[in-house]
Amino acid sequence: MSDLEGILVVAIEQAVAAPYVSGRLADAGARVIKVEREEGDFARDYDDFVQGESAYFAWLNRGKESICMDLKEPSDQALLERILAKADVFIQNLAPGASERLGFGPDRLRSDYPQLITVTISGYGDEGPYKDQKAYDLLVQAETGFSEVTGNEAGRVRAGVSVCDIAAGMTAYQGVLQALIGRSKSGKGRHVSVSLFHALSDWMNVPYLQYVYGGHTPERSGLNHPTVAPYGAYRCGDGKEILLAIQNEREWRQFCDVVLENPTLADHPDFSGNLDRVRNRGTLNATLQRVFDTLSREAVIDKLDSARIAYGRISTLDDLASHPQNRYISVRTPGGEATMLSPGLTHDGAVMAALETPALGAHSCAIRSEFEK
Repeated sequence: MSDLEGILVVAIEQAVAAPYVSGRLADAGARVIKVEREEGDFARDYDDFVQGESAYFAWLNRGKESICMDLKEPSDQALLERILAKADVFIQNLAPGASERLGFGPDRLRSDYPQLITVTISGYGDEGPYKDQKAYDLLVQAETGFSEVTGNEAGRVRAGVSVCDIAAGMTAYQGVLQALIGRSKSGKGRHVSVSLFHALSDWMNVPYLQYVYGGHTPERSGLNHPTVAPYGAYRCGDGKEILLAIQNEREWRQFCDVVLENPTLADHPDFSGNLDRVRNRGTLNATLQRVFDTLSREAVIDKLDSARIAYGRISTLDDLASHPQNRYISVRTPGGEATMLSPGLTHDGAVMAALETPALGAHSCAIRSEFEK
């Protein structure tokens, strides 16, 4: 039996953040009914790279049932009402105020169905001067200051994946699981409100605290850690790159001794403590680079392994596609089988994942029949 078997989730969702939540609930065994407009979740059309399906959609919508509804039609409103009367969780990321205008606001639903857990994912939350402002991932990366600490000396950059949407989805998933545990004790549901802004701003606490209490603004430092050195990327003599991390003074001494073969460097006044090394990062990096220029990446790795220093190979997507540490799942899509990277956790060594992505409206007839008057 799956952990969430018997839990019914209804999701009126688009794009990434809300589908992330319902997708993880489907992976855990919940039944997820995805309510789509006749044209479907617009993430279906982001690209057609996965057997004719969007990569985003194939990743986030495994294990769901798709029903097409027009929620401005009274008959479909009545159908949704009948489904929600039996549901455990209702997730929506419509525009601010849209669920209330349709008659499915969280206050009304929880009054009529006290056991129901309602989840709203918005740009800026339920209150405050920006609560009605539209929001998308990259916009909120900028608004939270995330882009201020991301990039290099040439300027700010967008994170390479939809980090804001994913942060909100992860936060909402945590909230739903906590609410289910709480309901098992109290018998009552609750409203879970997650915003893209608050989810990502929580991740910004380290630079926020450094700035507010220390007056320190982290520099955009590319593939270098802004407050630890050496902790960054270096080119090796064969042109391949490696990223290494020194976490304490014991490791710094071991690094100088074994990797650089220059034990006296550990006590150089410019490098004797982490703050010194950060202040003199340019000189430090040039010193390290002269050594690495004489060695292949595998030779550097051998030295780092001997010194018990942490490192990571800087991988291209080609490297990722063939990475020996990967776990995979095979997912059925309307266009055929697709292999994708598995969820990031196992349970007693097993991967729990739903394995089929629905075609638009694939379950409309069955769901309508099931929830007839």
